[in-house]
Amino acid sequence: MAMTVAVTNGRLGDVETASFADRTERLERLHSGELGSINSWELVTAVDGPGTRLTVFMNGCPLRCLYCQNPETWFMRDGIEVEASEIIARIARYVPVFEATGGGLTLSGGEILMQPAFAARVLRGAKELGVHTCLDTSGFLGRALTDEALADTDLVLLDVKSGDPDVYRRATGQALEPTLQFGRRLAREGRVEVWVRFVLVPGLTDAWSNVERVADYTASLNALRPGAVSRVEVLPFHQLGREKWHQLRRPYVLEDTQPPSPELVQRVRAQFRARGLLTY
Repeated sequence: MAMTVAVTNGRLGDVETASFADRTERLERLHSGELGSINSWELVTAVDGPGTRLTVFMNGCPLRCLYCQNPETWFMRDGIEVEASEIIARIARYVPVFEATGGGLTLSGGEILMQPAFAARVLRGAKELGVHTCLDTSGFLGRALTDEALADTDLVLLDVKSGDPDVYRRATGQALEPTLQFGRRLAREGRVEVWVRFVLVPGLTDAWSNVERVADYTASLNALRPGAVSRVEVLPFHQLGREKWHQLRRPYVLEDTQPPSPELVQRVRAQFRARGLLTY
């Protein structure tokens, strides 16, 4: 079940009539995290972490994943301006739901760590309300997450998109190593729970050797801290985001790519399970 609500305040790009002082104040508030750029929020069950969750989709992302489901979130300027306090007030409204279902808040994107100060404010507010917190991130900008914000994070959904650096760059346009470093930081931190997510795209990420690298890396995090990675989610590629690419008039290179067969999905899950990893 998912309920999607778009935020309806002013767009970040609407600055033509603002004075220089107004623009300066706005930029300062964005930098401090008082303001953020978001696309929408959803109240969802059984995705984006345990229980019923308020998932906030942020704008801005440094990756250009070929299979991105939310290409409309790539640029912060295309988002809707919202106060961190407004998000925290919305979280407070759903505290009884979270308590009843074991749910909480998930910050997603885009890439939430494009707005680390905003993320930190919202995470702190959620923890003050006693709410479980989750970050859905590629980890590419993991260095931007402060130790204080990490202390306010209960769960990280770490998207390890490839184990081969060349395949990772082909799939995302960026380097793999920052993601690997962030995962190691999470494992060493000693408290944060990690779910590793791997999107299985036929012809792109499905090679046996590529999956082996992701599985080896995931197992290495548990070697750093037993139980650091509590589960792995193998997510079969689908075409649900294709129409968004068309609407945005962006070239979509996976136009003819089919979802993986059940046999391929089972093979990949078996590669993770061979390392003793709880895999779905």
